[in-house]
Amino acid sequence: MYKEYFGLKEEPFSIAPDPHYIYMSRGHREALAHLLYGIERDGGFVLLTGEVGTGKTTVCRCLLEEIPETTEIAFILNPKMTVEELLASICDEFRIAYPENNTSVKVFVSRINEYLLDVHSKGRRAVLIIEEAQNLSTEVLEQIRLLTNLETNQRKLLQIIMVGQPEINEKLAQPQLRQLSQRITARYHLRPLSRKDVDSYVRYRLVIAGSARGDVFPPPVLKTLYSLTSGVPRLINVICDRALLGAYVQGKNRVDVKTLKTAAREVSGRKIPQPQLRRVAAAILLLACVLGTGYYLHGSGLLRRSAIPVSAGGSVPKAATENAQTSPLDRIDYADPRALEKAFQALFAEWRLSYKPGDGRTACDQARQQGVLCVQRTGSITELKQMNKPAVLKLRGPDGGEYFLTLIALRGDSADIRINNERVSVPVTEVSKRWSGEYQLLWQPPPEYRNDLIPGQTGALVAWVERRLAQAQKRPPRSGRVIRYDGEMVREIKEFQEASGLTPDGIIGPCTILRLSALDVREPVLDDQKQR
Repeated sequence: MYKEYFGLKEEPFSIAPDPHYIYMSRGHREALAHLLYGIERDGGFVLLTGEVGTGKTTVCRCLLEEIPETTEIAFILNPKMTVEELLASICDEFRIAYPENNTSVKVFVSRINEYLLDVHSKGRRAVLIIEEAQNLSTEVLEQIRLLTNLETNQRKLLQIIMVGQPEINEKLAQPQLRQLSQRITARYHLRPLSRKDVDSYVRYRLVIAGSARGDVFPPPVLKTLYSLTSGVPRLINVICDRALLGAYVQGKNRVDVKTLKTAAREVSGRKIPQPQLRRVAAAILLLACVLGTGYYLHGSGLLRRSAIPVSAGGSVPKAATENAQTSPLDRIDYADPRALEKAFQALFAEWRLSYKPGDGRTACDQARQQGVLCVQRTGSITELKQMNKPAVLKLRGPDGGEYFLTLIALRGDSADIRINNERVSVPVTEVSKRWSGEYQLLWQPPPEYRNDLIPGQTGALVAWVERRLAQAQKRPPRSGRVIRYDGEMVREIKEFQEASGLTPDGIIGPCTILRLSALDVREPVLDDQKQR
């Protein structure tokens, strides 16, 4: 209702965890690093805790994009079940066949053990992720511990990540669960956003949504927003969405403090003193978390992935198997010696550049001679979405072979890729499973760019950065004949880098310039909706 009024292309504060709007604060990045570290340790448990709405699902979504393609994933959303029901759910998620109507724990564990040994023999690993872990009963927690007894002489066969509210710590402190608690190799408690992060979070989501109406949430309003929400992202979304609606109804160009407080009272359901507001809003946050997690699971394909039925005899129906094997990525020839050459031909075509394979020059040399530079990095799908540029991806085959394809579009859970001059659409999850994480993309540097910019410098590039910062922050550029990159400007760049998922080091290199150039519609992009 208010999108057109504020010049927005999308609703910036939807509770659905749209990957375009993922804001990785320092806390979120540290949480992700702990989960990845725990997985790399080859065994035991990893525990991520946090209050409702602090972003645990966001971290899990990023984890799924970072996990190596040689990993089998089982995801349990609602673990409030019996031991037998949990084991059956694990089998269903891993697609492990078991006798129909089986209720024997021994049979379930035996089938799971056989599956894990098979996965291990193929050089792969298995990871079980359990959401809402605070709902696990003592009996189920003990059975989960016993699953980690499945091991070889070198490593555990199953790694388990438990994600839940802080109440899980109280359960793990019980004497009968001390063995499980001792097996937790990595713990992290995700805290709400800091006061500074709240400002960056709101500004980031508005920019991604295409904000063009100036400072919609002025500094005093953001300060009040932090006091009302204590930095809980999901509560920030609910209140900001209602506040924008309130400003629209009143015909205001900005949200003021009064409108924000009114919105907070409305989403809490009744007029109450501010100190009690956060406690009353907990129920709203819980509902939002459940809805958002459901959207995330369906949107990321996790529920769809385990939807292939198993027949009474324990085998996968033929029709389902055939449908699962129709992906264009299953027909890749990892022995194709011209795969990289074809991928660069497609990438250059997106830029309308000339590419001549076999003339002795690398693709990056050819691009440089046409005024375009290369970026070679190892990253994630989230990072590619933030870069928003077509890229050549390096894939790894099951036997160690390599293949290259060109990613030319990303929209939601769908990716458009070009293989052998054919454009096809596949689920993003299919690409992620095979992608090594390595990519190369092209970018058009501004004429002012010569070298990376570090604090203390002046010059044409500093002026260009200031203009782009002003455009992103919807403010007038700083005045003065000579602008020096120091002080406040360095602080703003670090905030911009952190909000963009980059290392907040204050050094302005290709990746930071790429993000500052995000509004340039003249270049090819992965998602043109982000440019409008």
